[in-house]
Amino acid sequence: MKIALDPYMFRALPMDEMVRTVAELGYEYIELSPRADFIPFFVHPRADDERVAALKRSLRTHGVRLSSVLPLYRWSAPEETERQAAVRYWKRTIEIAAELECPLINSEFNGRPERAAESEAAFWRSLEELLPLFEREGIALNLEAHPDDFCEENTAAVDLVRAINRPWVNYLYCAPHTFHLSGADPAADVAAMLRYAGDKLRHVHIADSFDHKGSSGLRYILNPPGTPARVHQHLDIGQGEVDWAAFFGTLRELGFDGVATACVFAWEERARESSAFMLDRISTELAG
Repeated sequence: MKIALDPYMFRALPMDEMVRTVAELGYEYIELSPRADFIPFFVHPRADDERVAALKRSLRTHGVRLSSVLPLYRWSAPEETERQAAVRYWKRTIEIAAELECPLINSEFNGRPERAAESEAAFWRSLEELLPLFEREGIALNLEAHPDDFCEENTAAVDLVRAINRPWVNYLYCAPHTFHLSGADPAADVAAMLRYAGDKLRHVHIADSFDHKGSSGLRYILNPPGTPARVHQHLDIGQGEVDWAAFFGTLRELGFDGVATACVFAWEERARESSAFMLDRISTELAG
């Protein structure tokens, strides 16, 4: 099993310094999430051949490898112009991942929940163009359900991943999204959702979050009332309400042997301490 760090809290550091920091913290793997000078959110990658080569040198120098790259594009946008642009960005990102010799790309479904059918149709159109490129480069793809995407819940997301019907397209369970993934089903607890993913579960994102529904539905008060905003956070383990005994216990029960990424975003003022704590806890729970 690989334990990786999402270095988003270190994104302001120059790339080489970021890689060195991850190595100093004791991580062997990086999940490269969006950063403005390399692969930004929702626009064309900024990394040219020189920047890609520099990152490869940094990884070799500091003894760290890429577990995965995580781009985010609007490839399920109902608007065709936006979808086509996202596919162009995806093609360059796949090239970059291949140049970096990275075996895995993670991403989200994207799209719009209020236009779910149109978004899913756009998603399939994008896959028709992109799946052959993944296959040609030998890069695997993991997809996660994300709050405010056209596919937000665990069961629907796993079923959609299975429908793609490729052994190298699998599912990523994001623990801080737990209380959105369960939807309205009170029986859809962490253990049940992980078991439902079963053999398609190849990656987990690990951070804590509060149950936004709570006992009254008023754990958070949002204005204006009735806003469709989705609320969650990525906290250190133990600072929220995810059932970690069930989470780690079920991963051990399933014999999980994929990638586990520490992805805390809430504590940039103590990014080193948070990242070190997460590595120790995940290693204790899963690497033994």
